Amino acid sequence: MTIIKNQMNTPALTGKSVEEKKTELKLYLLNSWSSYESLFGLINNDDAFYQRPEPLRHPLIFYYGHTATFFVNKLLLGKYIDQRINERLEAICAVGVDEMSWDDLDATHYDWPSVSEVRHYRNQVIQLVCKLIDNMDLTLPISQDSLAWVILMGIEHERIHLETSSVIMRMLPLEHLSSSEHWPTCPDSGEGPVNKLNNVSGRTVTLGKSSDDRTFGWDNEYGHAQVDVPDFKASQYLVSNQEYLGFIEAGGYQSPQYWTEEGQQWLSYRQASMPRFWYKKNNQYYQRNLLELVPLPLNWPVEVNYLEAKAFCNWKSSVEQGIVRLPSEPEWYLLRETYADAKASQSSVKANVNLECYASSCPVNVFEQGDFCDISGNVWQWTESEIDAFKGFNVHPLYDDFSTPTFDGKHNLIKGGSWISTGNEAINSARYAFRRHFFQHAGFRYVTSKSSEIPRLKVNPFETDADVCQQLESHYGDPVILAQNYQKHLASKVRHYIEFYHCKTQKMLDLGCSVGRTSFELASIFDAIDAVDFSARLIQHGVQLQQDKAVRYQLIAEGELVDYKEVQLNRLDLQTAQHVLFSQGDAANLKAILTGYDLILVQHLIESHYDPTLFFKEVHQKINVGGLLCIVTDFGSDRQKRTETRAFSGVKINGENVTGFDSLTQLLVPHFELLAEDELTQELKVNRRNHIVSQKQLSVWRVK
Repeated sequence: MTIIKNQMNTPALTGKSVEEKKTELKLYLLNSWSSYESLFGLINNDDAFYQRPEPLRHPLIFYYGHTATFFVNKLLLGKYIDQRINERLEAICAVGVDEMSWDDLDATHYDWPSVSEVRHYRNQVIQLVCKLIDNMDLTLPISQDSLAWVILMGIEHERIHLETSSVIMRMLPLEHLSSSEHWPTCPDSGEGPVNKLNNVSGRTVTLGKSSDDRTFGWDNEYGHAQVDVPDFKASQYLVSNQEYLGFIEAGGYQSPQYWTEEGQQWLSYRQASMPRFWYKKNNQYYQRNLLELVPLPLNWPVEVNYLEAKAFCNWKSSVEQGIVRLPSEPEWYLLRETYADAKASQSSVKANVNLECYASSCPVNVFEQGDFCDISGNVWQWTESEIDAFKGFNVHPLYDDFSTPTFDGKHNLIKGGSWISTGNEAINSARYAFRRHFFQHAGFRYVTSKSSEIPRLKVNPFETDADVCQQLESHYGDPVILAQNYQKHLASKVRHYIEFYHCKTQKMLDLGCSVGRTSFELASIFDAIDAVDFSARLIQHGVQLQQDKAVRYQLIAEGELVDYKEVQLNRLDLQTAQHVLFSQGDAANLKAILTGYDLILVQHLIESHYDPTLFFKEVHQKINVGGLLCIVTDFGSDRQKRTETRAFSGVKINGENVTGFDSLTQLLVPHFELLAEDELTQELKVNRRNHIVSQKQLSVWRVK
């Protein structure tokens, strides 16, 4: 049995000697590897590897092989190796489970490998990675495109699963586990201390990890965000088992008014009446730790999911006639700064963390950190903050699905680390989030404040609707086949005709503006632009960009693979967005206020609208004398069966060919003169290798 004490801290990316850094990396790898072997060595029979004590997770045999296959899969993806070690095992142990829903059980049959096969495979992988470290070219500091970064990624990934696997083992029947002096349980227990609230002074908090930080980080940690945090009060201790027992004895699990809608659904499914690791026998409560069942230690932190923690806070609010809630991520950072060594790495703080003390929690009043206890360590702390990226977020190309699937408003951040949090998990900048019904070595503390608004980041999920994403890429993506962006090219064409025909530039209507690029491009020359589209789903992204927020979307890359994109106006040098006013509108029934324009740009109305004829008959009423009407269309129609649009797609009348432009001209000539016809090419990206390229006509008309 390998000793788990003396966990190494995550290495610095900097150093004076390449050879010394290679040695440090190899020692860190072996330290992680042996700790993982030690944990799985607690299982005393092979059959236990295939049980599913948590039915929403894979059996432990998956996790035993998963961290090794991760190395191989990422090294292959980065082209640092050119062949697999065990293709079957690397496929079956590749993808874990997010617990997308507690009632979404996966009944897929897995042909799991034997324990001996996985053990042999792990030995092969460790030899491979050690050899890569010995022979790699290394430049300091280690950068994100370095092989050393990929190796660190694999190590930190295994340290995450050291913790999550221990949670699953905690659910195994005890007869499948052997006790070990190297995995000791805290021997101290007693009555829980009386909790109290301490004052914390608010200020503006800057979140995010600098790109030149000296330690490894996951993609969601980088970037920056500023949040104003008002003064608040926080509980001195984590909520103890004894304090939480008051909620249970008050009938908290039988009182739906304390639970969120999601919490009520979870209660109905799980039929829970107490925390997951509590047991009750002969009116006596017990707690299951990793390797033993003990009488409930009242002074240890309770371990619950977010839904339970939130229900407790709602109950406490009703008892104390005030707002009691969980802290947000920015509030946790303020707490973290309340003690002297706040700038030190979390693993250097005196705390029950990094496997330095116990293989269990310990009393909530042992590790004082300033005016509070256990700001770091003991158990993770649930927050009110859903995880989201900071400004400047970039996906790492070799692990593009580490963070982005969690930016959905359904994953809440946990902060502070637990007794088994090591490596990257045990530093201040760590950001991990789980679904709200997820069980981890996690508890909570509570806060109160005069402000009813919770200081936190707003969740900015990725757009997944294929049509909307296609529009976003067309407007803001880099063209692949064509030489330039279509919307930018269109704007330059319109700008040319404005100058050539001496059009006034006070007010413009961009009808069919979609996600807004053309309006933003022309905002530098117009005093005001009304950007109107029939689809609210499209214009909401223009509004978001206008507010200096990032818009995120995904594009199909190949099959089930997707590319994640993010766009902001300041990255495109578009600084006049405030001149644009977005609104939803129907071209056939525009609001009366939408009039008096020097220029109206009509984008693809013919292709998409149910009755473009009505608009073209009346549009002259909305343009000032001498104003321009610019129409972009390919004269196609998504609604070929509609009489109103069929004429614009080319028809035969009395045996003669009548083109879409002929039909358009017939409508406009009573009030407009045709000034120019032009051509543009639009590229719509379907996936990495398939693009729809279409020729658009731009016609320019002036009111008579």
